[in-house]
Amino acid sequence: MLGTTSRARRVLLTASAALLLSACATVGAEAPADPPGIPSGTAAQNALLKAAEQRLVADCLQDQGLSLTSSRPRAPDADRTFRAALFGAGPPELSVTLATGATVTAHQDGCLATARHRLYGDQRRWFRAQVIVDNLRVEAQARMSADPDHRAALARWTRCVTPPDRPRPERPDPAVATRCARQSGLDEVRARLEPAELATVRSLRRDELTTYKQLRDRALRRAADLPAPTHPQKGPTLS
Repeated sequence: MLGTTSRARRVLLTASAALLLSACATVGAEAPADPPGIPSGTAAQNALLKAAEQRLVADCLQDQGLSLTSSRPRAPDADRTFRAALFGAGPPELSVTLATGATVTAHQDGCLATARHRLYGDQRRWFRAQVIVDNLRVEAQARMSADPDHRAALARWTRCVTPPDRPRPERPDPAVATRCARQSGLDEVRARLEPAELATVRSLRRDELTTYKQLRDRALRRAADLPAPTHPQKGPTLS
């Protein structure tokens, strides 16, 4: 099971699909077509990987006499057994500390880890690459926050959302926060700085991006080759 420090839970954001590496076509050449059985488009490919992962997890649990689905809530002991089989048990063996200082952990045992190892070929390498790629935007935002223009705009935003004679609310009203982001110039500063910081972070994380793409392509081929399940299972969303 993935775990984060309390700081990670506050700051981790899922990187958008736009952060993923895209194939660079040479001038006058068409980008290579996806292999047979692999759909085009990020959303369809994500759906294929999710279905394949869930299929492999279900098979792994079935080998232990367990199932992703249950017609009624599990008793506490049964639930602990199920969660250990699914997510792993004991201290997490995998850990990645991001440039922001947040740490993400995961187990290397359990059916979820087994499924990802079968799909991606190397669960440890995939875990590291996925965590870093999924947090490229967070890293870019952390770099952006050190910029003097960003700090000044953020200070103006803070004054704007703080009511007179009261401390700044932990969660300002969304409408007020949006208005202040515009009036303080914070939106404009972010729009100007973020593309450059994202480009810098992509360059710094080139190795992880390459690994991510290689292992993802491998997983897509593996997912496309999986035979259709005899009895499809619907289960909880895996994380």
